[in-house]
Amino acid sequence: MSDKTPRYITTTLPYVNSDPHLGHAQEFVQADAYARHWRSLGYEVFFNTGTDEHGQKIAQKADEAGQSRQAYVNHYAGEFQRLGEVFNLSYDAFIRTTDAKHITAAQEIWRRCAANGDIYKKKYKGLYCVGCELFYKDSELLEGNICPIHTKPVVEVEEENYFFKLSNYQEYLTEYLNRADVIVPEWRRQEAINFVGGGLEDFSVSREKSRLDWGIPVPGDEDQVMYVWFDALTNYISTLGWPEESGNFGKFWRDGNVMQVGGKDQIRFQSIMWQAMLKSANVKATDKVVYHGFINSGGQKMSKSLGNVISPYELIEKYGTDATRYLLLRHVHPFDDSDITWEKLDEWYTANLVNGLGNLVARVMKMAETYLDVPADVELKPSANLVNAVENFNLQLAMDIIWHNIQLSDEQITTTEPFKLVKVDKTAAQKLIRNSVNELFNIASYLSPFMPDTAQIILDAIAQNKKPDNLFNRLEK
Repeated sequence: MSDKTPRYITTTLPYVNSDPHLGHAQEFVQADAYARHWRSLGYEVFFNTGTDEHGQKIAQKADEAGQSRQAYVNHYAGEFQRLGEVFNLSYDAFIRTTDAKHITAAQEIWRRCAANGDIYKKKYKGLYCVGCELFYKDSELLEGNICPIHTKPVVEVEEENYFFKLSNYQEYLTEYLNRADVIVPEWRRQEAINFVGGGLEDFSVSREKSRLDWGIPVPGDEDQVMYVWFDALTNYISTLGWPEESGNFGKFWRDGNVMQVGGKDQIRFQSIMWQAMLKSANVKATDKVVYHGFINSGGQKMSKSLGNVISPYELIEKYGTDATRYLLLRHVHPFDDSDITWEKLDEWYTANLVNGLGNLVARVMKMAETYLDVPADVELKPSANLVNAVENFNLQLAMDIIWHNIQLSDEQITTTEPFKLVKVDKTAAQKLIRNSVNELFNIASYLSPFMPDTAQIILDAIAQNKKPDNLFNRLEK
């Protein structure tokens, strides 16, 4: 691929059976930072997100709420679009799996997999988790037939469904997963390899319409609807206009560099089932999937019953959009689970934003406004370390590099004291101040993908040679 191969990035699609939570915000902001970073380097980027709107859980929730299924998903799709607005996400498409173009694509990938001999119908009895919308093997369950994800009992289901011949793809998936760069981090790739090595079973790709009437109809069989995962996974290409080969699909998927972002519980779906479906339909595999961990609070999983749930909207309300983006990008590990509490969040906000970046901006621009007659000339110095950190999908390290620059700039002012030097050697002091302004310009430029509004405020202040209002003053003093 050329240096400027178009880049495609997509989040997984949140399942719209409840309000957005902090894990959704984490994934969206990470993906947005990648997209903005690549655009800043001159890449043509297509950034996709959206909502997954079919399946048994949604049907049940809508019935419980006394709403039509469509009205129910419309409400929650709106909530996730709102999340995109408050986090200032720069996505190019928001795909909904109830969109007509998506339904067309999902039925087409079904037809292609069926034509390839990979879909068949049989009677089946299995242990099913409604929360996961997934059949489990006995060996995958906790003692007492408990789902390992939802920690609730699975139920035995018996019906006649269509199945996808995942077992046909043991050799292909082994070969695919043995490419060193298809999964980040490496230990998640090993998990996928081990899963495939344990043997692959065909998986159900439909449900009887008599039991579940909320789904995409199976082509040629009015008594069956598509299994929600088979339907939803297709969004990654339906959003690009597939099955049309030209346009965005050709540019960003077929000929582009394709990256998906997902949680650590998504490996089976994104890197195994989806890749087999693509191969069956004769579509290029995903180039890379980056898996992140979960966010816990106080050493425990966030739970309403424990009272430790932190809403993304609560963070925005308390700290503002860019500060919340900062907290999620620098203080949530890119791959492992992370633990946050309100006490930690306040500490990070005060130490690193108010007393760190905010203080540096105030110091530099106060001196510039007072002692420079015209705005300082500035020049961007590319940071290879920063670019390498992002290219290695370590956004936390990228933020650490920027904050190291903030610390160095602050220490330089403390050491050289241009605000004192100006009284005895104005020319030398002005040179030091211009250097500090240029360093601040670079810091703001580096921050643009991560904290875009804050970066722009700083850049505008530099251009106007004026100290901006306090950047971070959200907490009560």
